[in-house]
Amino acid sequence: MTVPKTPDGRYIVVRGRLWRASNPNLPEDRREELVSQLMKARSQVRSTDQTRKKAARAAVDTAKRELGERGPVWWTDGTPDLNRKLAKNTPYASWAAPFERDNDD
Repeated sequence: MTVPKTPDGRYIVVRGRLWRASNPNLPEDRREELVSQLMKARSQVRSTDQTRKKAARAAVDTAKRELGERGPVWWTDGTPDLNRKLAKNTPYASWAAPFERDNDD
């Protein structure tokens, strides 16, 4: 399944909600390295050891920030961040409407 990305490339849409996409200006090798780190850290979050779990959560946050999915926005035109907002309540509403219908099943 391909996850829809807004026309401006800033967000992906999952279950009608906007999630900030990775910065498309990252070099591909750096993006791949960060995604690998992110996946490894996510798997470690399931640890029962609380110290390891805390470290893994910090590693997830670091990778997501470096990818541009958290922290300051990676675009420079002053448009506010709509991360985690329902698409239907944003300027993307009409664009996202068909994807919401796809998720109604």
